[in-house]
Amino acid sequence: MLDILFVTDFVCPYCLVAKEALGQALEETGIQADIRIQPMELTEEPQERVDTYHDEKRKAGYQVLVEPARQLGLDMKLPPAVSPRPYTRLAFEGWHFAEEKGCGRAYSDRMYRAYFIEEKDIGDLEVLVQLAESVGLEKDSFRQALLAGAYSEKQREACTYSRKVLQVTGVPTIYVNGQKVMLRDYTKEEMMQILREKTQEKGTTEK
Repeated sequence: MLDILFVTDFVCPYCLVAKEALGQALEETGIQADIRIQPMELTEEPQERVDTYHDEKRKAGYQVLVEPARQLGLDMKLPPAVSPRPYTRLAFEGWHFAEEKGCGRAYSDRMYRAYFIEEKDIGDLEVLVQLAESVGLEKDSFRQALLAGAYSEKQREACTYSRKVLQVTGVPTIYVNGQKVMLRDYTKEEMMQILREKTQEKGTTEK
Protein backbone atom coordinates (compact mmCIF):
# COMPACT_ATOMS: atom_id res chain seq x y z
CA MET A 1 0.00 0.00 0.00
CA LEU A 2 1.27 3.44 -0.92
CA ASP A 3 1.41 6.23 1.62
CA ILE A 4 0.26 9.51 0.05
CA LEU A 5 0.43 12.88 1.75
CA PHE A 6 -1.61 15.47 -0.13
CA VAL A 7 -0.81 19.06 0.89
CA THR A 8 -3.69 21.20 -0.26
CA ASP A 9 -6.04 24.14 0.03
CA PHE A 10 -9.72 23.96 -0.88
CA VAL A 11 -9.46 27.09 -3.08
CA CYS A 12 -6.60 25.77 -5.22
CA PRO A 13 -7.88 24.67 -8.66
CA TYR A 14 -4.76 22.57 -9.30
CA CYS A 15 -5.54 20.68 -6.08
CA LEU A 16 -9.03 19.68 -7.18
CA VAL A 17 -7.83 18.45 -10.58
CA ALA A 18 -4.92 16.57 -9.00
CA LYS A 19 -7.20 15.06 -6.36
CA GLU A 20 -9.66 13.83 -8.98
CA ALA A 21 -6.86 12.49 -11.19
CA LEU A 22 -5.43 10.64 -8.20
CA GLY A 23 -8.77 9.11 -7.26
CA GLN A 24 -9.52 7.95 -10.79
CA ALA A 25 -5.97 6.64 -11.26
CA LEU A 26 -6.20 4.58 -8.08
CA GLU A 27 -9.55 3.17 -9.15
CA GLU A 28 -8.34 2.25 -12.64
CA THR A 29 -5.04 0.70 -11.55
CA GLY A 30 -6.40 -1.03 -8.46
CA ILE A 31 -3.41 0.23 -6.48
CA GLN A 32 -4.10 0.58 -2.76
CA ALA A 33 -3.14 3.82 -1.02
CA ASP A 34 -3.57 5.54 2.31
CA ILE A 35 -4.23 9.20 1.43
CA ARG A 36 -3.69 11.79 4.14
CA ILE A 37 -4.76 15.39 3.69
CA GLN A 38 -2.36 18.03 4.97
CA PRO A 39 -3.89 21.54 5.14
CA MET A 40 -2.09 24.64 3.96
CA GLU A 41 -4.05 27.88 3.70
CA LEU A 42 -2.88 29.86 0.69
CA THR A 43 -3.91 33.08 2.41
CA GLU A 44 -3.73 33.05 6.17
CA GLU A 45 -5.66 35.62 8.17
CA PRO A 46 -5.20 38.60 8.42
CA GLN A 47 -3.34 38.74 5.09
CA GLU A 48 -5.23 40.51 2.32
CA ARG A 49 -7.39 38.16 0.32
CA VAL A 50 -6.67 37.64 -3.37
CA ASP A 51 -9.16 38.59 -6.07
CA THR A 52 -8.67 35.68 -8.47
CA TYR A 53 -11.89 36.44 -10.39
CA HIS A 54 -10.55 39.70 -11.79
CA ASP A 55 -6.95 38.56 -12.20
CA GLU A 56 -6.36 38.06 -15.92
CA LYS A 57 -2.88 36.62 -15.39
CA ARG A 58 -4.24 33.90 -13.09
CA LYS A 59 -7.08 33.16 -15.49
CA ALA A 60 -4.56 32.64 -18.26
CA GLY A 61 -2.50 30.34 -16.06
CA TYR A 62 -5.55 28.27 -15.15
CA GLN A 63 -6.10 27.38 -18.83
CA VAL A 64 -3.65 24.49 -18.44
CA LEU A 65 -6.33 22.83 -16.30
CA VAL A 66 -9.23 23.16 -18.73
CA GLU A 67 -8.62 19.99 -20.76
CA PRO A 68 -7.54 17.77 -17.82
CA ALA A 69 -10.63 18.91 -15.90
CA ARG A 70 -12.88 18.13 -18.85
CA GLN A 71 -11.37 14.65 -19.23
CA LEU A 72 -11.92 14.01 -15.52
CA GLY A 73 -15.56 15.12 -15.70
CA LEU A 74 -15.08 18.31 -13.70
CA ASP A 75 -17.20 21.27 -14.80
CA MET A 76 -14.98 23.78 -13.01
CA LYS A 77 -15.19 27.56 -13.02
CA LEU A 78 -11.66 28.84 -13.52
CA PRO A 79 -11.84 30.93 -11.43
CA PRO A 80 -15.18 30.93 -9.56
CA ALA A 81 -17.16 34.17 -9.30
CA VAL A 82 -16.40 34.52 -5.58
CA SER A 83 -14.51 37.73 -5.01
CA PRO A 84 -12.20 38.01 -3.23
CA ARG A 85 -11.10 34.40 -2.76
CA PRO A 86 -12.28 33.10 0.64
CA TYR A 87 -10.07 32.42 3.60
CA THR A 88 -10.14 28.68 4.29
CA ARG A 89 -9.32 28.54 8.00
CA LEU A 90 -12.94 27.87 8.97
CA ALA A 91 -13.41 25.33 6.19
CA PHE A 92 -10.37 23.42 7.42
CA GLU A 93 -11.51 23.62 11.04
CA GLY A 94 -14.71 22.03 9.78
CA TRP A 95 -12.63 19.36 8.07
CA HIS A 96 -10.96 18.48 11.39
CA PHE A 97 -14.47 18.11 12.87
CA ALA A 98 -15.50 15.91 9.93
CA GLU A 99 -12.36 13.78 10.28
CA GLU A 100 -13.29 12.99 13.88
CA LYS A 101 -16.76 11.94 12.70
CA GLY A 102 -15.35 9.64 10.02
CA CYS A 103 -16.32 11.65 6.96
CA GLY A 104 -13.31 13.84 6.30
CA ARG A 105 -12.96 12.63 2.72
CA ALA A 106 -16.59 13.35 1.83
CA TYR A 107 -16.37 16.76 3.49
CA SER A 108 -13.17 17.77 1.66
CA ASP A 109 -14.60 16.67 -1.68
CA ARG A 110 -17.70 18.77 -0.94
CA MET A 111 -15.56 21.84 -0.20
CA TYR A 112 -13.67 21.72 -3.50
CA ARG A 113 -16.80 21.15 -5.55
CA ALA A 114 -18.88 23.75 -3.70
CA TYR A 115 -16.28 26.39 -4.50
CA PHE A 116 -15.13 25.47 -7.99
CA ILE A 117 -18.36 24.06 -9.45
CA GLU A 118 -21.18 25.70 -7.47
CA GLU A 119 -19.29 28.96 -6.80
CA LYS A 120 -20.16 29.02 -3.11
CA ASP A 121 -18.31 31.19 -0.59
CA ILE A 122 -16.70 28.53 1.58
CA GLY A 123 -15.34 31.19 3.90
CA ASP A 124 -18.87 31.88 5.16
CA LEU A 125 -19.89 30.02 8.31
CA GLU A 126 -23.51 29.42 7.30
CA VAL A 127 -22.47 28.13 3.88
CA LEU A 128 -20.11 25.71 5.62
CA VAL A 129 -22.89 24.57 7.95
CA GLN A 130 -25.16 23.77 4.99
CA LEU A 131 -22.39 21.90 3.21
CA ALA A 132 -21.48 19.96 6.34
CA GLU A 133 -25.11 18.90 6.77
CA SER A 134 -25.17 17.74 3.14
CA VAL A 135 -22.46 15.15 3.91
CA GLY A 136 -24.23 13.86 7.01
CA LEU A 137 -22.75 16.01 9.77
CA GLU A 138 -24.99 17.34 12.54
CA LYS A 139 -25.26 21.03 11.69
CA ASP A 140 -25.73 22.48 15.19
CA SER A 141 -22.73 20.61 16.61
CA PHE A 142 -20.69 21.62 13.59
CA ARG A 143 -21.65 25.29 13.90
CA GLN A 144 -20.94 25.35 17.62
CA ALA A 145 -17.53 23.72 17.19
CA LEU A 146 -16.49 26.35 14.66
CA LEU A 147 -17.90 29.25 16.69
CA ALA A 148 -16.07 28.00 19.77
CA GLY A 149 -12.80 27.61 17.88
CA ALA A 150 -12.59 23.98 18.95
CA TYR A 151 -10.18 23.17 16.10
CA SER A 152 -8.43 26.52 15.71
CA GLU A 153 -5.20 25.43 17.37
CA LYS A 154 -5.16 22.13 15.49
CA GLN A 155 -5.49 24.01 12.20
CA ARG A 156 -2.77 26.51 13.13
CA GLU A 157 -0.43 23.61 13.92
CA ALA A 158 -1.27 21.94 10.59
CA CYS A 159 -0.44 25.10 8.61
CA THR A 160 2.76 25.61 10.57
CA TYR A 161 3.79 22.03 9.85
CA SER A 162 3.15 22.51 6.13
CA ARG A 163 5.13 25.75 5.91
CA LYS A 164 7.88 25.29 8.48
CA VAL A 165 8.51 21.55 8.59
CA LEU A 166 7.60 20.41 5.08
CA GLN A 167 8.60 23.85 3.74
CA VAL A 168 5.83 23.75 1.18
CA THR A 169 5.56 26.91 -0.89
CA GLY A 170 2.71 25.94 -3.19
CA VAL A 171 -0.12 23.45 -3.51
CA PRO A 172 -0.79 20.77 -4.38
CA THR A 173 2.39 19.24 -3.03
CA ILE A 174 2.17 15.46 -3.08
CA TYR A 175 4.43 12.99 -1.32
CA VAL A 176 4.26 9.30 -2.21
CA ASN A 177 6.06 7.09 0.31
CA GLY A 178 7.81 10.21 1.60
CA GLN A 179 9.06 11.34 -1.81
CA LYS A 180 7.75 14.49 -3.46
CA VAL A 181 6.27 13.94 -6.91
CA MET A 182 6.00 16.56 -9.62
CA LEU A 183 2.94 17.03 -11.82
CA ARG A 184 3.12 18.53 -15.28
CA ASP A 185 -0.13 17.63 -17.03
CA TYR A 186 -2.58 17.00 -14.15
CA THR A 187 -4.07 14.08 -16.06
CA LYS A 188 -5.23 10.67 -14.93
CA GLU A 189 -2.65 9.06 -17.21
CA GLU A 190 0.19 11.01 -15.62
CA MET A 191 -1.03 10.04 -12.16
CA MET A 192 -1.34 6.36 -13.14
CA GLN A 193 2.26 6.37 -14.33
CA ILE A 194 3.45 7.92 -11.05
CA LEU A 195 1.51 5.38 -8.97
CA ARG A 196 2.85 2.43 -10.95
CA GLU A 197 6.43 3.70 -10.67
CA LYS A 198 6.10 4.22 -6.92
CA THR A 199 4.50 0.80 -6.48
CA GLN A 200 7.38 -0.78 -8.37
CA GLU A 201 9.92 1.14 -6.27
CA LYS A 202 8.19 0.05 -3.10
CA GLY A 203 8.23 -3.59 -4.20
CA THR A 204 11.93 -3.42 -5.01
CA THR A 205 12.72 -1.81 -1.65
CA GLU A 206 10.75 -4.40 0.31
CA LYS A 207 12.58 -7.28 -1.35
